[in-house]
Amino acid sequence: MASDIDIAQAATLQRITQVAAQKLDIADEHLEPYGHYKAKISLDYLESIKDRPNGKLILVTAISPTPAGEGKTTTTVGLGDALNRIGKKTMVCLREPSLGPVFGVKGGAAGGGYAQVVPMEDLNLHFTGDFNAIQLANNLLAAMIDNHIHHGNELDIDVRRITWKRVLDMNDRALRDVTVSLGGPANGYPREDGFDIVVASEVMAIFCLATSVADLKERLGNIVIGYTKAQKPVTARELKAHGAMTVLLKDAMKPNLVQTLENNPAILHGGPFANIAHGCNSVIATQASLKLADYVVTEAGFGADLGAEKFIDIKCRKSGLKPDAVVIVATIRALKFHGGVDVKSLNTENLAALEAGIENLERHVRNVREHYGLPCVVSINNFTFDTPAELKLLQDRMAKHEVPVIVARHWAEGGKGAEDVARAVVDIVEGRKPQKTAGFQFVYPDDAPLMDKISAIATRIYGAAGVSADGKVKEQIKKLQEAGYGHYPVCVAKTQYSFSTDANAKGAPSGHTINIREVRLAAGAEFIVMICGDVMTMPGLPKLPSAEKIDLDEHGKVVGLF
Repeated sequence: MASDIDIAQAATLQRITQVAAQKLDIADEHLEPYGHYKAKISLDYLESIKDRPNGKLILVTAISPTPAGEGKTTTTVGLGDALNRIGKKTMVCLREPSLGPVFGVKGGAAGGGYAQVVPMEDLNLHFTGDFNAIQLANNLLAAMIDNHIHHGNELDIDVRRITWKRVLDMNDRALRDVTVSLGGPANGYPREDGFDIVVASEVMAIFCLATSVADLKERLGNIVIGYTKAQKPVTARELKAHGAMTVLLKDAMKPNLVQTLENNPAILHGGPFANIAHGCNSVIATQASLKLADYVVTEAGFGADLGAEKFIDIKCRKSGLKPDAVVIVATIRALKFHGGVDVKSLNTENLAALEAGIENLERHVRNVREHYGLPCVVSINNFTFDTPAELKLLQDRMAKHEVPVIVARHWAEGGKGAEDVARAVVDIVEGRKPQKTAGFQFVYPDDAPLMDKISAIATRIYGAAGVSADGKVKEQIKKLQEAGYGHYPVCVAKTQYSFSTDANAKGAPSGHTINIREVRLAAGAEFIVMICGDVMTMPGLPKLPSAEKIDLDEHGKVVGLF
């Protein structure tokens, strides 16, 4: 069986200028090519088409992820190709992969099988340098903070209350907590510091939520880097860092155009993780795609409790976007895992485990329909090990929810294998088979207090009994509320593997408590990060990292990437 990278390397790609001209009617002068198969789209061009009507927005999300895999990105790509196959001018709109997972546990993140975006090696490695620009902008601000303190500290920054961290686009647990400025007076004032991964940086969040370069600069200036000795916030604007940060990011802000294996257009831009950040690609990319295509298929990270909730409560709230339909991805194997089956036994029929695990899918469906108020389709990513009895059980159990449950075979067949899902989506969007929902809504209102917002997410979306926090965290939240940040949405950082903060609590646990361990103000991104449980904002490499398998062969080809 060919690997994902084998399939990608055997594909016949079109020059990206040809894809742009034939599929999107974009002339060469509006593109900045990075080689033959990837290009950035001019922001001036995007400004010129802003008055075009919007296409339809399809959000792809999933059940709670498992080691068995669900295939959310693969489904996003396959569905985009399928919609094009049935005559709908469609754009795929995805996040850029981070090097952390690529060399860590996950491998590549550009789809899989015959539903991929290409050039696969470029996408998963350095691509067009966007993440490097974000990393540099973040670390420029960090350097300017320490430099300001070294040269007299005119702003009276309290070195004990600096909240801004450095970042690196690699999983490196040794950098989570470090001491900087050792080596004597010439190197500054020693202090505790730490690193996050690039995708957790507030600069990444700002990058993905900004609607223009001017908006980007304004948001960067609003970043709160720490506090004075009088406990007043200090901003990047006061350090005069936001202008140079904008210069580093100005080219990165242009969306990246690539293609699928079937030579359909795809935009990849931005890439915050959904377990530690807001998990959506850039607003600029999504808005541009809606002007360029009749249908746009995008994804939100991890399950519908994390990525989709943040897509709704943060991205849509800030941008005015609204999905027309949602596709929830599941596999029978993953549902059996949620039902208690060991990974090694997932390829064996087990109706009892499937019955137990379906409750995870059911909660995600209820959340999408009842709490987000959106119609949805369940797409079952097919494996050859799935049995007719298992599929029948799943469809019978889900029938009461009045949601289509459709088997998709795009991994093996490309867009052809997802045509049934595409038709179901079109039936909903175009009104032939509408679903009764409460209508699009947020999980909480803007004016709710911060503690009420996190409580609403915990109880309504996670099935929790409530939230808890120690006195220090409660005091932080109270101060943020009193300082005028109470209208910000909440971005929850927690494990992606469970509705709870316990990664081992499979299925749909209820009655648990969500403990808030840490609170971070993201004043530029305009949300409050609440870190719950033991999730890390700088992941570590696993015992057997993917990096051990990645190499160049004797012909100079990348091998082992996925």
